[in-house]
Amino acid sequence: MKDCIFCNLDPSRIEDRNEFFVAIKDLYPVTEGHTLIIPSRHVESFFELSKDEEIAMLDMLSSQKKELSQLDTTITGFNVGINDGEDAGQTIMHCHIHLIPRRKGDMESPRGGVRGVIPDKQSY
Repeated sequence: MKDCIFCNLDPSRIEDRNEFFVAIKDLYPVTEGHTLIIPSRHVESFFELSKDEEIAMLDMLSSQKKELSQLDTTITGFNVGINDGEDAGQTIMHCHIHLIPRRKGDMESPRGGVRGVIPDKQSY
C-alpha cells in the first residue's frame, strides 16, 4: 500500500525476516528491545492472516524472544500484544505484534499485565 509506513520500511530497520514477516525495533519503545513483528503483506487485522502467516508469525515471535533473551540476561519476561482496530488502540492500520521485554522491577506491580490496557481492570 502506497501510504502505509510498514509497507514502505527502510530496509536498514529490518532486524530479521522470514517468508511472511519482518521484525523491527519499535521507534517508541515501551522497554529496551521492544520489537514489532510485521506481516510483509499489507493486512490490517491479525484476524485476516492466513494459516501459513500465523505459523510464520509464531516462528518469528519465538526467534526474536530467544535472540533478545540471549542478548540481554536482565530480561525476565515478555508481554506480547496486538492492538486490533482503532477502538483497541491500533494507530497504524497494518497488523503488527508487539514483543515487549520485561525486567524484574521495571514497574511497581506488573500483576495483570496486558489487562492494564484498561487501568481499572489491571489489578484484581
